[in-house]
Amino acid sequence: MEELRNCSYFENLEQEQLNLLASFTKKKFYKKNSILFYEKEQSKSLILLISGELKVYKTDIKNNEIIMNRFIATSMIAEMAVFEEIPYPASASFETDGTVLEIDFARFKKEFLQNPEISLQFFKSLSKKIKNLEKVISLNIVLDSTSRLAKFIYENENVLADIKHYKLAQNLNMTPETLSRIFKKLVTLNLIEKESKFYIIKNREGLKTLF
Repeated sequence: MEELRNCSYFENLEQEQLNLLASFTKKKFYKKNSILFYEKEQSKSLILLISGELKVYKTDIKNNEIIMNRFIATSMIAEMAVFEEIPYPASASFETDGTVLEIDFARFKKEFLQNPEISLQFFKSLSKKIKNLEKVISLNIVLDSTSRLAKFIYENENVLADIKHYKLAQNLNMTPETLSRIFKKLVTLNLIEKESKFYIIKNREGLKTLF
């Protein structure tokens, strides 16, 4: 299975080891909007996203989605739940058509988890996700809507022209209407300026004071 060779987690494995890994790995295809797993569903397999875009989210008491993270290939998905043998803490669905490799965790644990190179790759992946979770908590508990958008613009001006507004609203856990109102507010405050179809920063320090 060539996809395993192309994954950084397994790139240093010998061909015999890759063949063994492939023997308990399944490739699955998903259509856009398909659910990969639901919150509280029991986790059994390591999931490796090899194509497409996936969002991981929770649903609040008002049935609003809170986006925890977005993933593109190649990414390991929800490996902490698998390692801890606990249910998934959030749900995941595809925002595009996508493909995953499902690796039987019981076999993987027995055959490969003692490999120091593989273990290091997993620790790095988990570390990134912990940092992202800290960021999500900070954005949604500490900061209000205006502060969240101001912080995003301040830190991500280079992607403002590329990200779609509905997706930005999802990332910041607000409605598109609220997002538009805050953009207008920041323009009125002379902190940002609209050029064609995107925004640029006019006053970085002023923007920073909002968060």
